[in-house]
Amino acid sequence: MKVKALIAEERITLPDLKEVLLKIEADRRDAGIEMSYELRRSIEHASLLSKNTPEKSRALVSELLKLEKMKPDIAYRIATIMPRSRDELRAIYAKERFTLTGEELDTILDLVSTHL
Repeated sequence: MKVKALIAEERITLPDLKEVLLKIEADRRDAGIEMSYELRRSIEHASLLSKNTPEKSRALVSELLKLEKMKPDIAYRIATIMPRSRDELRAIYAKERFTLTGEELDTILDLVSTHL
């Protein structure tokens, strides 16, 4: 399938993606259309790695965006990965030009643990 044009672009977390893919799967099953290999693998991947519900992940993103050194890309990445240690969190921030203090890392980890 060739993509001819980009209609819209929106950031979503992995639980949101899982929800969308499951709706597509149900629609195709109801219509009797066979799912492609890529779609089956995408659903499997999202199901295995999704650690939260879409509502909780959206709530976590909104809480993270209230923090001082938080960019939307990083907030969505944190809500998708759900890091549980400082090292995992530092890996997410590795490409940034600034580093976080221990207190800032702990604040983010506390937010993640409350939304699990």
